[in-house]
Amino acid sequence: MASNMDREMILADFQACTGIENIDEAITLLEQNNWDLVAAINGVIPQENGILQSEYGGETIPGPAFNPASHPASAPTSSSSSAFRPVMPSRQIVERQPRMLDFRVEYRDRNVDVVLEDTCTVGEIKQILENELQIPVSKMLLKGWKTGDVEDSTVLKSLHLPKNNSLYVLTPDLPPPSSSSHAGALQESLNQNFMLIITHREVQREYNLNFSGSSTIQEVKRNVYDLTSIPVRHQLWEGWPTSATDDSQITDVHMVSDSDGDDFEDATEFGVDDGEVFGMASSALRKSPMMPENAENEGDALLQFTAEFSSRYGDCHPVFFIGSLEAAFQEAFYVKARDRKLLAIYLHHDESVLTNVFCSQMLCAESIVSYLSQNFITWAWDLTKDSNRARFLTMCNRHFGSVVAQTIRTQKTDQFPLFLIIMGKRSSNEVLNVIQGNTTVDELMMRLMAAMEIFTAQQQEDIKDEDEREARENVKREQDEAYRLSLEADRAKREAHEREMAEQFRLEQIRKEQEEEREAIRLSLEQALPPEPKEENAEPVSKLRIRTPSGEFLERRFLASNKLQIVFDFVASKGFPWDEYKLLSTFPRRDVTQLDPNKSLLEVKLFPQETLFLEAKE
Repeated sequence: MASNMDREMILADFQACTGIENIDEAITLLEQNNWDLVAAINGVIPQENGILQSEYGGETIPGPAFNPASHPASAPTSSSSSAFRPVMPSRQIVERQPRMLDFRVEYRDRNVDVVLEDTCTVGEIKQILENELQIPVSKMLLKGWKTGDVEDSTVLKSLHLPKNNSLYVLTPDLPPPSSSSHAGALQESLNQNFMLIITHREVQREYNLNFSGSSTIQEVKRNVYDLTSIPVRHQLWEGWPTSATDDSQITDVHMVSDSDGDDFEDATEFGVDDGEVFGMASSALRKSPMMPENAENEGDALLQFTAEFSSRYGDCHPVFFIGSLEAAFQEAFYVKARDRKLLAIYLHHDESVLTNVFCSQMLCAESIVSYLSQNFITWAWDLTKDSNRARFLTMCNRHFGSVVAQTIRTQKTDQFPLFLIIMGKRSSNEVLNVIQGNTTVDELMMRLMAAMEIFTAQQQEDIKDEDEREARENVKREQDEAYRLSLEADRAKREAHEREMAEQFRLEQIRKEQEEEREAIRLSLEQALPPEPKEENAEPVSKLRIRTPSGEFLERRFLASNKLQIVFDFVASKGFPWDEYKLLSTFPRRDVTQLDPNKSLLEVKLFPQETLFLEAKE
């Protein structure tokens, strides 16, 4: 574990390498990496070897290129200003990621911050300074290079510069400024931002609105109209200095109120022209934050964000997804291709002068709300608190790569809010567009529709691929089902054959048992028969001739005194049991088996001889 002194050195080195001035944000990022300096720097700044890739795939994450011409710099809060010119990587993989260099350029009483890549030239720095300082490049001498004077065409990479550099501008051909100290103070006030705490008495609500010093009271009233729908002509204000008019600038009003000893920031209230009193003192009413500081549970944080957003801007607003960013990915991307949507990430910042107008006019416009609900999953986060900002940058770095995270990190407060349009592309998440707060409803709608066109084209390809894959899977399932049914039919046939063979075997066993039983009975009857008498015998003898169903004849002599049962036993001993066959006489035709078996042959008139025949019973 690093000691306190070691941590202070690591913190200083981390801030020097990354340019992050906010100590809380820097400490948060270091703690997330267990105070591993190299890991923390790699998580913030694009690495030197190879292009950065997102966690979900090998594709690069394209980002928005910042164009100073299309995004004029906001009015700074002091005499310092900054210019940011990132050049985002293209889709083509390069061998080395450019370094980002920071330059603090001093000119008279002003400081200008310039951030650009080491592949740029010295002349590009001068072009940025020309826009910031309003000094022609031809009149400008850029000094402070450690290698001495350099040419405008010199590439910064060839100078082997550290990340942070200090330069100064000389203009020997321009006369020194002759403005008085009052003019300098006035210019500083014009460049300053002021927060007006405005109480709407009727609904007991308070608005904290940021305006530049050059804004007029008329512009303030128009912004209030956007928030409250009270027309400017019906607004009745209290708290402005008596000398203020609709054309007065905020800086003029501020100077007047300062000279009168009033607290201007807490004095501005307004009502309506019917004289009805609105509300209470502005110092007694403070608005809740959009999101709790150090938000741990993203779902709970989004619930508070949605409730606060509704209380500020009304119920007509986008339906914000309640849950983690990963859950929003699942909802938007990881479903069937026909059900996929774009992911819109709204990044809120309460301290931006554009926030109130963007939320009330653009984000809550019915056309925007309807279009977002039909085609997007909308997720939101509040970057006002440093801890929440650091947490989102960590999520952004994990899901989109450090290039996108660095782009958001370097955005100025007055460039917020931001609207990120994300498309899930197979195994990666691609940032299609980054929309800044200084836009209009029409421009916002056009950019959303442009993103939808790109998404729709990709979605059609995905649907086609998915349909083809499902068709192949259906064919395979049908083949597997047919194979399974064939196996079941074969198994059923085999089991039926086995059952048939088993039944035949059982019947054969029964037949054999029956035959064995019959044979045993026959033998026992044969052994029990009395001996056949001779033809010449002292007792009368009856000679019987019995014809079998097969046409053969059975002949035997019996004593006339023998019982009829002995004839039955004799026939049974020859394989013709009397319960299966009947013994018939011819003249007269009678069924002998129906006679009393205990009577003698003489009594049943089977003497001295008789021809009988056997017939199977039905």
